[in-house]
Amino acid sequence: MAPSPLIYYPEFYEKFPNDEKNHGGTVLSAILAVENGSVFKGRSVGATGEIAGELVFNTSMTGYQEILTDPSYAGQVVTMTYPLIGNYGVNSDDGESRKPFLSGFVMRECCFEPSNWRSEKSLPDYFKEHGIVAVDGVDTRAIVKMVREQGAMRCILSTETDDADALVAKAKASPDMAGADWVKSVTIDSAYTWNESGKYHVVALDFGVKYNILRLLEAHDCRVTVVPATASPEDILALEPDGVFLSNGPGDPAALPYIYPTIEALIPQKPIFGICLGHQVLSHALGGKTFKLKFGHRGGNQPVMNHDTGQVEISSQNHGFAVDPDSLDAATVRVTHTNLNDQSVEGLAHKELPVFSVQYHPEAAPGPHDSRYLFQRFIDAMAKTTA
Repeated sequence: MAPSPLIYYPEFYEKFPNDEKNHGGTVLSAILAVENGSVFKGRSVGATGEIAGELVFNTSMTGYQEILTDPSYAGQVVTMTYPLIGNYGVNSDDGESRKPFLSGFVMRECCFEPSNWRSEKSLPDYFKEHGIVAVDGVDTRAIVKMVREQGAMRCILSTETDDADALVAKAKASPDMAGADWVKSVTIDSAYTWNESGKYHVVALDFGVKYNILRLLEAHDCRVTVVPATASPEDILALEPDGVFLSNGPGDPAALPYIYPTIEALIPQKPIFGICLGHQVLSHALGGKTFKLKFGHRGGNQPVMNHDTGQVEISSQNHGFAVDPDSLDAATVRVTHTNLNDQSVEGLAHKELPVFSVQYHPEAAPGPHDSRYLFQRFIDAMAKTTA
């Protein structure tokens, strides 16, 4: 077998002969090896080590801190299509969860000296603080083109060896995202109260919830209690909620059979609103199925058709699986939103009960605010059932 080709840009290193802010003043290399045999060599700009994950890309131009802290990226190595990352640094206010959960991060060029009044530290310092293996100096355009043409693939990101063939072999042997339950790695161990007061009490199942969802529920006069993904229907109903929220999260929705019965039991009893993975597990609870997309939807510019209004919403998205519309019971469920790029299902609603969900992220963070009306729709559903 021929050795794996190494895609390497030595001129990038010539720009940084004395990288004083990096690994002790030296330029440490990092290698991204993909299961298809492609290998990209760049500069290590984060923690040292070796990690495996699914190679994906995100098209957002800003919001890298929110992307890093979105638990839905657990088990993935994220490539940013925008070439300059880290320019405005990192702060303590913009995180979307308690810590980063993704496996690795890939950039064209990482900024070591951020310029923004809110910045508290540089992105490389943040990577090292949280043990994130990261690389820059690679051709992210080539990586994204490869993923678009061949699909999301398994990969290894390593600072520990230059043996490209060995890393490709490790990538091929690493676990696949299909069939993987990553929810258990990101959900909380015990319930907690997000905020103390509000007209409506919402219980949120944490499959990897983003904080901005909780912030927006609070802003809509909700008192929010967050419970683990393994909470039973009895546990949830004992909290006397006015509505139940199903959060976003990582992994394959078809690998979560322990969650479906809980949702099935709640559907006839409470208004339910689901986002992203919450949308997918709700579809399973309603008898539907999901499938893996070729390379997924990740970014802040996805056009979605709202079939109820006839309007197009520009949405923020982060998912690698989608609901099979043919698997839904047309007598019970209707499709409310469709992705205009590939016609995949972006929203569904029960025809008789106050139960609905969307595949995308109306809370954005980062992204547009076109779909924030969905939170008011949830409030209206709770108002009707509690009147």
